[in-house]
Amino acid sequence: MYCDLCQTRKLRREFPSDTITDKCEHAPLHCLRCLTKHVQQFQKCSQCSECIKTDNPRYLQCLATLDSLFPKLAASPSTAEDVHSSTGSFTGNQTISVVMLGGDSTVVAYQPFMAIRDLKIFVQQRLGPVPDKQRILYKEQELKTHLDSGKIATLQDYAVKPFSTLHLIVVLYEITNESLDNVIFDLFWGFPVSGCDYLDASVLMYKRQSFQAVVDYGHTAFQGVSHSGDVMDHAKRLGHHTINVKLKSLPAAVDKLFFTLSAWNSPNISKYKNPSLRFFNAREPNKQLCSDQMQHAAYSQAIIMCSLCKINGIWKVFSLRQLSAGNAENYTPLQQTIGGIIAQGLC
Repeated sequence: MYCDLCQTRKLRREFPSDTITDKCEHAPLHCLRCLTKHVQQFQKCSQCSECIKTDNPRYLQCLATLDSLFPKLAASPSTAEDVHSSTGSFTGNQTISVVMLGGDSTVVAYQPFMAIRDLKIFVQQRLGPVPDKQRILYKEQELKTHLDSGKIATLQDYAVKPFSTLHLIVVLYEITNESLDNVIFDLFWGFPVSGCDYLDASVLMYKRQSFQAVVDYGHTAFQGVSHSGDVMDHAKRLGHHTINVKLKSLPAAVDKLFFTLSAWNSPNISKYKNPSLRFFNAREPNKQLCSDQMQHAAYSQAIIMCSLCKINGIWKVFSLRQLSAGNAENYTPLQQTIGGIIAQGLC
C-alpha cells in the first residue's frame, strides 16, 4: 500500500486495520508510523479533524502493533532462542519474510541452502496455498523449485539474503484449454443504510506496464470486454455489475487485466451490505476462480481482487486482494497501486 502522508509504499500490515475513531469516514490510508506520530503531536486523526486522546484504545493498539512489527530491542546472538523451520533448525535470529499483497505473512528461519520446494512446503503450512499454486518472487525474479540445469534450487541460488522480503502470489487458476475463452466477474451489493450508492466493479487493462483502457459502468465496452452497467433493484435495495471477458477477442498486446471493487460516494466498502462476488468461467459457473473474501477491505476505498495475466502464452488468475485508494471517479490511486504490483514483477 502507498501512504499518502510519508509518500512511501509499505506492506499492508504497516497500516491500521480500522479507522482510529468511529467518526472517521475515510479509508485508513496513512501508515501506523505517520498516524501515531500525528496523534502524539496534534491529538487528531492524521486524515481528518477528529480529536483523539492518547488513551484511545485504537491508538494504543496501533502503538502495540508498531512495537510488534519493529521491536526496539533485539535479542543478541548469544541469547537468541533457536528458530525452527520445517527443514531443520537454525540458531540465531536471521530470518526472511514471505508476504502476500492482502497482508498475510509469515517468517522463516534463514538458511542459505534451504531448497525452494521446502520453503513452499513451509509456506503452505503457515499460509495455506499448496506449493503448485505458489509464485514466490525476490527482486522481480520468480524462485522456481529447479534450475534450468535440473538442479534443486536453493535460496542461495537466487542470492536471497537474510532479512529479505519475498512476495507470494497465489495462482488460482491456469486457463490451459484453448476452448476456455469466456470469464465473468459478477458482483452484487446491498445499498448503504441511507440512499442509493454504487459499489463499482471495474477492470483495468495493461500492455506490460502501460495502461491501455478501463471498462466500468460508464465505459461499458472494449475489444473483448463488456460491462453490464448499473443494474439496480431499488425495491430490494440491491445493485449488480457484471464484467464479461472473451480472452480470444482481446487485443494481442493486452496481457494483464486487474479486477477491482471501489466505493462511489460512501467513504469505504464497509458501508455496503453483504457484497457478493463471483469470478468464473462461463462454461463452469459453479467453479469460483478467485477468492471472494474482502472483509479486510471494509475500511478501504478500493480493493484489487485479482488479476488475469498472460505469462508464456498461458492466462493465469492470480489472487491479489490488495487494498488501495481510488474509485471510478478517479482511478489514479488504483493505477499507482497496480503500477507498483507490476513494477515488482508480481504480475
